[in-house]
Amino acid sequence: MSGPKEDYGPRGDASRHLPLAALEAAVRALPPGPKDAGRLRLIIRRHADGSREMLASAILTPQEGVPGDRWGRRPAPNPRTQLAVMRFDIAEVIANGQPLTLFGDNLFVDLDLTAAGLPPGARLKVGQAVLEVSPEPHNGCLKFKGRFGADALRFVQAEPTRELNLRGVYWTVVEAGQVYAGAPIERL
Repeated sequence: MSGPKEDYGPRGDASRHLPLAALEAAVRALPPGPKDAGRLRLIIRRHADGSREMLASAILTPQEGVPGDRWGRRPAPNPRTQLAVMRFDIAEVIANGQPLTLFGDNLFVDLDLTAAGLPPGARLKVGQAVLEVSPEPHNGCLKFKGRFGADALRFVQAEPTRELNLRGVYWTVVEAGQVYAGAPIERL
């Protein structure tokens, strides 16, 4: 049994899609993400009509993730895909001037999200919430391709760089707590 169909969400601007070589060069030029302590930059809630809402703060819970987000409206939400998380600066490169809400991720962070730097099972304190890195892979999809282009999808899915988690990761809420844009993130 499935719930009501969710809207596709915002469309991308094909004129802003970057070629693969430009994506690779721009991300290579970025400094590495902070290893053990970082910062939460954005919190996004996805509505059923496909619109996105940028939140100044939210109380993350194991039951809802981001309250009112699309994840909690699924008939049987997978707790391992509760919060979609992406590194802020990588998202900015891929978006190429488009709003970051286009991604559909919940949290954008300044933090090393590589598999080596933040492996599945690692726990983090974000604001007052305790979150855990999920083993579930966060892959690009047809929506991602439509919003950012075929080269962007190839870029985030490339096997040689898959361990960098360029598309991001999933986190699960272990302990409820308030988070806010600008909140510190520390590895536990």
